[in-house]
Amino acid sequence: MLLDMIRNGFSAETVVNLCVRVFVIFCVLPVHEYAHALAAQKLGDETARLSGRLTLSPIAHIDPLGALMMIFAGVGWAKPVPVNMYNLKNKNKKLGMAVVAFAGPLSNVLMALFFMLLMNGVAAFSPATDIMKVIYTFLFTAAQLNVTLAVFNLIPIPPLDGSRLITLAIPDKYYYQIMKYERYIAYVFMAIILLGFLDIPLSYLSTGMFRFLNTIASFPFKFF
Repeated sequence: MLLDMIRNGFSAETVVNLCVRVFVIFCVLPVHEYAHALAAQKLGDETARLSGRLTLSPIAHIDPLGALMMIFAGVGWAKPVPVNMYNLKNKNKKLGMAVVAFAGPLSNVLMALFFMLLMNGVAAFSPATDIMKVIYTFLFTAAQLNVTLAVFNLIPIPPLDGSRLITLAIPDKYYYQIMKYERYIAYVFMAIILLGFLDIPLSYLSTGMFRFLNTIASFPFKFF
């Protein structure tokens, strides 16, 4: 994003892209975190609710560093929702944590489908005016960023949601050893993102998921 501004200035596409990223910070990431909090509450843990995180208010969820990463790198995060796995109703606590973790990326997939439905509706029924092109670009980029966030968060590296999902496959003693170094792993991982080492694999996976979801979202409009 920053390099695009330096190279191209504030083109219409760059401005729309920036607006979408701000929209993601204030509207999409809070939904992602709310999904975690709601799943935890439904499974018996009230920690998130008591911490004021069972809300869609962005004030409760925004992480300044994660917001900056969203602006400049296209992937970011909000403050992690606190969850006490020992409060979960599930006898299998690791399964409960995996369900709570998966709720976040699932919310991004559902939001991506929503924006794709609107995007395909605009393409099918709206006149090709400049304002409709801007709206289409906004919806396309919002869907694209939601897909990227879903894929990004499913990477099995702490502190991402995917690291909670792999608890189902890793013995506890190894998992807890890894989690001791979660903060340091997060710093290294952030550097890897900024250096662009994940750009190609993230782009490949996100493109594949986008095409799959858009095939579903475009199906109702094939009859018009």
